[in-house]
Amino acid sequence: MSTLAVDTITGKSTSTNLTIGSTPVVSASANSLTIRGEGTEHTSIQQGLIKAWVMYAAPSTSNGENITAGDSHNVSTVVDNGNGQVMINVDNNMASANYVLHVTGHTQTMGCLDTGTQTSAQVRMETYFHDGNITNSMGMASIAGDLA
Repeated sequence: MSTLAVDTITGKSTSTNLTIGSTPVVSASANSLTIRGEGTEHTSIQQGLIKAWVMYAAPSTSNGENITAGDSHNVSTVVDNGNGQVMINVDNNMASANYVLHVTGHTQTMGCLDTGTQTSAQVRMETYFHDGNITNSMGMASIAGDLA
């Protein structure tokens, strides 16, 4: 068995394929990296990554204060925006407001929803029980799409 240890791999052109055996597994060009997926199709690494996510516990009162996130990635602040509502602000903006937002509540009896107020820099969401009653409780969100 051989081991190859290098610091930099430089392609012969602006578009480079990495092949193992006779199978091309990675293709790279300017601002694009794809990896071999199922069958013969390739998956874009940039398009397939979650760009921001957060888990937070909302306070029991609504006072417009910042909420401490339990854990997050690319989220600058979560702001209490009223009973059961929070505004999630991202560190690095999305390319537009046309991204996918995934939201969920803390338990099986809870839900979250995007309230339709979504920009490239922030999104507002609301937590509620399945009976429709608003709740100040834990929420979780992730954003998929293109960064600016």
